[in-house]
Amino acid sequence: MDLRVVFMLFLVALLGGISALLLLPLMQYIIAAALLAFILFPIHERLADRTLEVRGTVLTLTPRVSAGIVALFGVVATVLPLLALSVVVLRTVSSFIEELDGIAITELFQDTLHELGVDDAIVNEIEQFLTAEVEGFLEQGAEFVFQELIGLLDTSFRVGLGLLVLVFLLYYFLVDGRRLVSWIGTVAPIGDETREELETEIEGVTWAVLISHVLVALAEGILGGIGLYLLNVPNVAFWTVAMVVASFLPAVGIWLVWAPIVGYLLIIGEPVGALLLFVYGITVLSVVDNYLRAFLVDIGSGVHPGIVLVGVIGGLYLFGFLGLILGPVLLAMLKAVLEVFSEAYRPGGESGDTL
Repeated sequence: MDLRVVFMLFLVALLGGISALLLLPLMQYIIAAALLAFILFPIHERLADRTLEVRGTVLTLTPRVSAGIVALFGVVATVLPLLALSVVVLRTVSSFIEELDGIAITELFQDTLHELGVDDAIVNEIEQFLTAEVEGFLEQGAEFVFQELIGLLDTSFRVGLGLLVLVFLLYYFLVDGRRLVSWIGTVAPIGDETREELETEIEGVTWAVLISHVLVALAEGILGGIGLYLLNVPNVAFWTVAMVVASFLPAVGIWLVWAPIVGYLLIIGEPVGALLLFVYGITVLSVVDNYLRAFLVDIGSGVHPGIVLVGVIGGLYLFGFLGLILGPVLLAMLKAVLEVFSEAYRPGGESGDTL
């Protein structure tokens, strides 16, 4: 091999490795900015070069002004609600641990055993064991909340920088997104036909995941939250977030949240509320989950529920809360790339295009 080629490959590998190390800490914000730009780009295109008349003055929205407006809208509509929901979840868990009365739980359990006719000696042994377990649980819970608060303070600076990167990248992706895609197409060693097919497939599966899974999850969570609010269930915001997360899991579904709440309402002596929530869950939430999701998958390119399930769980581990969306989208993109690659290049020269 030519020495100059070896040197260039070494240089590309070296700079590529250094660039990867620079980008990895901010990878979730970079991917989130790219995904937001993909979603908001049609709005940006419609606003760009539009003319507005304000108090007799005609203003033209240049692409940069339009990108700034759309980027600001995207941040307000997505990032700020995510931060608010994170605070709600943390506060709910903290208040639950603070309000949990271990002595009351032990006394309730003791009274129940006496009503069942259990011997006093056995009740005392169970009471001692239960008291120790509850105290240990409360200590672990308090320690967990404390560690989370400390971690939140430690990472607040990095999160702030990450959000700053997200905002700026979102703006520049909207302004120069087409140029970036064109540049990638010129440097990538693939044919024009393959590149166009790849762009089409990635766009199709991305919208399929966003519409058939993200949109359905948000709709189910909001509808479930409305039902809980009407029934005066406490911590509605927390349970709404939990239902949104559960809705991303095709094999589990939103019933994982509302079904235990039905049992909770029965235990606290509200059978009417439990019955109403059960009927609401069966007639509204389950219908949305089963039929709306299936309909949207059918009209889209279709992404297997197994891919979504793995993407959600893996995304949570890798990206945190943003992984609920980023995980399935990235796996769907990988599926599209593999399908285009298998069609464009096949051993034996069966391909109609060359890579």
